[in-house]
Amino acid sequence: MSEHKEVLDEEPRSILMGIISQLSRGMDLSRVTLPVFVLEPRSFLEKITDFMSHPDLIQKTSLEADPLERFVQVVRYYLSGWHIQPKGVKKPYNPVLGEHFRCKWTFPDGTEAFYLGEQVSHHPPISAYAFYCPENNFTLTGELSPKSKFLGNSAASMLQGSTNLRFLNIPGEEYSITYPNIYARGILFGTMMMELGDSVTVRCPQNDFICDVEFKTKGFFTGTYNAIAGTIKKESTGEVLFEIGGNWSDKMEIRQVQNGRKGSWTPYFDATVSEVYPKIVAPEDQQEQYESRRLWSKVTNALMSRNMDLATDEKTLIEDNQRKIAKERDENDIDWSPRFFTYKNGEYCPKLNNISADPQVAKKQIEEFIFSHQETNASYQELHPTQ
Repeated sequence: MSEHKEVLDEEPRSILMGIISQLSRGMDLSRVTLPVFVLEPRSFLEKITDFMSHPDLIQKTSLEADPLERFVQVVRYYLSGWHIQPKGVKKPYNPVLGEHFRCKWTFPDGTEAFYLGEQVSHHPPISAYAFYCPENNFTLTGELSPKSKFLGNSAASMLQGSTNLRFLNIPGEEYSITYPNIYARGILFGTMMMELGDSVTVRCPQNDFICDVEFKTKGFFTGTYNAIAGTIKKESTGEVLFEIGGNWSDKMEIRQVQNGRKGSWTPYFDATVSEVYPKIVAPEDQQEQYESRRLWSKVTNALMSRNMDLATDEKTLIEDNQRKIAKERDENDIDWSPRFFTYKNGEYCPKLNNISADPQVAKKQIEEFIFSHQETNASYQELHPTQ
């Protein structure tokens, strides 16, 4: 796990220690302003796309006739994105209300995928997102609400929320996916590093399958970094069908279990050789003011040039502007609502409805929905900052 370790200089360490001295164990960190040197130079809305970096693993899954094999492939796809981590202990920008990130991917076979993320709530922070690949018959929608806690020598980011994956050509089949928690270790003493921990589930109730995966954290004296252990089972009976093991940042393996007898381990996913498909993002000068890369561009440029004072100033400007906008909304009794998502049945759903069964028609609908530059929310447009 050396690529996720970081040794801080004395000045950054002393700044962190000054902040930490004011905290108590279990304290919510959401309102604590962290120094910019712990920032990863991109928004959380963009970071979510890491989970979608290996679409080749699921491109043909909708054509697989065996429901169990489809489930095995969905689990592999889910586990494949976690190896993409910044060096050291870094935290992405907290998106501001109304911020959005959009991009697309083009694959070797000519098919395309599209992503849209929007910050739909500030307190609590909620990021809603949608990933569409109509030519390969699947969509992925969900929301994440990270909640940070101080745990002594560690800080935890609890990733609350879930993702729903659907195959457009298999009506009624849906996969519900939860997320592990992220731990920043060594913030008081020792080497700082990131770990994933705790258990997650992937469920497909229609086919009676469930996968429980434990992201194992390293013990003080025993264990290894980034290990996982999981089982794929029939949910109604608890019968184990597959076991999964290995390392989420390196190689994972799978073996079949039949009538209690375990087969041989076979390769499941190898992060060291798998291709990460690059995102296609519009140039910043063609983005709207509240698109992630444009909104945070001055902070990012300052971080990349290691000008921490300037990065702090630019970040403060964005945050102060958000407080000013919120105050104006309250004073003028203006309701804010998301541009791309709507709250329905206890969750945020894309406003795009009735996607065509024809992949090419669906693709045009999705492109028009995501990349339209028409801002339809009057209060959102009125309260945009000028840059």
